[in-house]
Amino acid sequence: MSDAHSQPVYAPLSSSTMQTYSVRLKPGQDIKKALEAIVRQERIGAGAILTCVGSLTDVTLRLANQENASEWKGHFEIVSLVGTLSTTGSHLHLSVSDSTGRTLGGHLLDGCRVYTTVELVIGTFPDLDYTREPDPTFGYRELVIRKRKRK
Repeated sequence: MSDAHSQPVYAPLSSSTMQTYSVRLKPGQDIKKALEAIVRQERIGAGAILTCVGSLTDVTLRLANQENASEWKGHFEIVSLVGTLSTTGSHLHLSVSDSTGRTLGGHLLDGCRVYTTVELVIGTFPDLDYTREPDPTFGYRELVIRKRKRK
């Protein structure tokens, strides 16, 4: 017997091979701007942050269900950076902790500056393209995954 609860709650699955890039950002660099430059330079149609460690002096995030940015100054350790990357729109979340262990996180915005280092590993999926299209549920532009057309 089938009911609504037994149906998958995810979009159709897509698989792809993966290529990786490893990069180190240096003091003063802006994480989001650096990631956007990598995505443009490497023409990443579908990618993801596999891992990220490092430290920041400035943190700028859009917190959950807030419209405006929040900013912090000091010294912070990156606890996590996760998200999807694409030339048609990336979606990234950052979590950091301060010297007391207090942790905060939200949408990564411009203004997150590297303190000593940021070490990133990015996975790319050459058989896929990520786009962002309006979803009727809330009206936000959400992820759509498509197989890349062969040229």
